[in-house]
Amino acid sequence: MIKIRIPATSANLGAGFDALGLALTFYNYVEIGESDTIDIASTDGLDVPTDEKNLIYISAKDLFNVCGKELRGLKLRQTNNIPMARGLGSSSACIIAGLVGANKLLGDPLTKDDLVDLAAQIEGHPDNTAPALLGGIVTAVFDGRRVEWVKQEVYTKLKFVALIPDFELVTEDARGTLPKEVSHKDAVFNLSRAALFSASLLTGKYENLRTAVNDKLHQPYRMALIPNCKEVFDIAYAHGAYAAYISGAGPTVMAIVDDKNEFFAGKVKFSLDNAGLSGWTVHEFGIDNNGTAIITE
Repeated sequence: MIKIRIPATSANLGAGFDALGLALTFYNYVEIGESDTIDIASTDGLDVPTDEKNLIYISAKDLFNVCGKELRGLKLRQTNNIPMARGLGSSSACIIAGLVGANKLLGDPLTKDDLVDLAAQIEGHPDNTAPALLGGIVTAVFDGRRVEWVKQEVYTKLKFVALIPDFELVTEDARGTLPKEVSHKDAVFNLSRAALFSASLLTGKYENLRTAVNDKLHQPYRMALIPNCKEVFDIAYAHGAYAAYISGAGPTVMAIVDDKNEFFAGKVKFSLDNAGLSGWTVHEFGIDNNGTAIITE
């Protein structure tokens, strides 16, 4: 059995809709091995598909097909720490686990670029799958077949603090609220801020981040699906966050915080509870610069 560690991810980063994403120090683990049957189970009791509808299995089978091989069966054991339908890349983690595991079982016939492309084709966009595989912060463009990407390792004194509610938001529902067309003015608004985000994060001009995460393409529409979202933003800023944005499709709100802001998480949790939002939990992460890894024990 091959053991794989896959990081959670936070996509969009405010204005970088479907283009920016980063990997977090929070992980799913998958053990994968060849079998004559489909043998799938979770090690943590979470209810996961145990048949051909399992996303890890689907992704592994896609890679086998690309390589002209038949997948007779698969043995999978999943440890699912990344919460599902919360905007932290749980689906992308499954896709990457299946692709990396299947590629390793076949002797690594596909390159990293091949895996990035195939993952984006399965997911439909690369903003979660690319950083889940590569780590760091990834800027990616997907033309429907190939992904052009740049990974930047980030060594900053920042914390990424996830404010996770106790309800789900399915990505398809969140995308369904978005307009089919946007104005030229709104497009320029987002382009400038997406560029500002990467430059500011990598050069340490963190005071720019609050402006850089402002967005007119997706967050204003998704906020309507996340009860008390604006209040959660306000609480994060009240306790010194550099920036707050909807992670992926939501409903998680991600706050970017200086690591010297030692008690940020505790203060935010206290304020959330005080505001009657006790269903929100608070978790601190860093940036994972390594991406998906094969664990040898």
